[in-house]
Amino acid sequence: MVSSIIIGTVVLALWLYLILGRGGFWLNSQRDDGAARGPLAWPAVVAVVPARNEADSVGDTIPSLLMQNYPGSLRIVLVDDNSNDGTAAAAARVAEATGAKDRLTILTGSTLPAGWTGKVWALAQGIDHSVRLAAAPGYLLLTDADIVHAPDNVASLVARAEANGLVLASLMAKLRCESFAERGLIPAFIFFFQMLYPFAWVNSPRSATAAAAGGCMLLRTEALCKAGGMDAIRDAVIDDCALAKVMKTRGPIWLGLSERVRSIRPYPALRDIWRMVSRSAYAQLQYSLLLLFVAFAGLTLTFLAPPILALCAGGTGRMLGIVAWALMALAFQPTLRFYRVSALWGVALPAIALLYMLFTLDSAYQYALGRGGGWKGRFQAKVMQ
Repeated sequence: MVSSIIIGTVVLALWLYLILGRGGFWLNSQRDDGAARGPLAWPAVVAVVPARNEADSVGDTIPSLLMQNYPGSLRIVLVDDNSNDGTAAAAARVAEATGAKDRLTILTGSTLPAGWTGKVWALAQGIDHSVRLAAAPGYLLLTDADIVHAPDNVASLVARAEANGLVLASLMAKLRCESFAERGLIPAFIFFFQMLYPFAWVNSPRSATAAAAGGCMLLRTEALCKAGGMDAIRDAVIDDCALAKVMKTRGPIWLGLSERVRSIRPYPALRDIWRMVSRSAYAQLQYSLLLLFVAFAGLTLTFLAPPILALCAGGTGRMLGIVAWALMALAFQPTLRFYRVSALWGVALPAIALLYMLFTLDSAYQYALGRGGGWKGRFQAKVMQ
C-alpha cells in the first residue's frame, strides 16, 4: 500500500513535469502556419534529394519540387544512391512530363566510403555539386525522396529563414496515417519525438537542445560550409538531429510541425513501423547498454506504471495511477487531433509505449548481431569501441 502510494506520487509528479515543465511539447504549438514576409531579393536555392530505390515515390516528390511557386532560382539535384529499380529513369521521365527537366540534375552516386552512412554520403555529393555551381545557392534544401511539398513550401521556408536569421529551418513532415498500424503508432512517434526534443527548446537560442526532421531541412549554405559540411556528421545514423546540433553552433535554428510537407512512404503493417523505429532507436541511446537500461526504467515508470497502479493497486495508489493515466491521455490529444485519429488512442498510449520499448530492444539486438542501422540492404550503425 505504502509502496504504491510512493510510486503513484512519483509517476504523477513526472506527468505534471512533462505537461507543465517540458516546453509545452504536447501542445504542438510550434507550427509553420503563419506566413513570414518575403525578402526583397529571393536567394537561389538548390534542393538535394538522396534516393536509393525510390522509383515508386519520385513520380510524386520530384514534381512537387519542380512546380514550386518560388520567386527566386530553384534547382533540384537528385543523387541516385546505387539504385537498382530505375529511380534515375523514373525521375527523368517525370521531369520531362512537367516541362521543367532543365532544372533537374541527376547525379550517379559513387561507392560508399568507409566511415560514412549512405544517406549522409549521398547528401554530401549533392551538396558538393551544388556549391560548385557558377552561382552558388544561398540555401540548400535537403529533402527525402518520399516527401511531397506544397507549392508554397520553399518560399515559406526561405521567408522564415531570412526574416529570423536562421541557419536551419526544418519541418516535421506529416507522416502517412491511413492503415490501422499507422493510426495506432505514427502519432505516438511524433509525440515521443517532441517529448525528447521539445520544439520550443529547439527553437530557443538560450537552449542547447537541437533537433531537425530530415525530410525537410533548409540550410544556409555559408553556415553549413563553416560548420564543416556533411563531413562533420559522416557516420551519423540519426543524421538530421546530428546536423541540427552542428548547425546550432553557427546560429539560430527552427523546427515545427507542418501541413505543407507530407511523407508518402507507407507503413501498412506493424512490422513496417517496427523496422523504421528499430533502425535508429539504439543509436539514439549511443549504443549503450547502461542508457538502454535507464531508458527502459524511465519509460516503465512514466508510461506503464500508471495503468498498472490504476488496475492493480488500491486506495490512494489507484487514484494516483488513474490521474497520471488521464494526464497522459490528455497530453496525447493535440497530436491525435493533428493526425485526425480517434481520441481513444490516448487511453492506449501505455500499450503503444510498450511496443516502442520492444522496438528499441530489437534495435539493440540487431546492433549486437552486426545489423544495426539497416536501410535498404546496408547495415551502418557505428561500431562502438
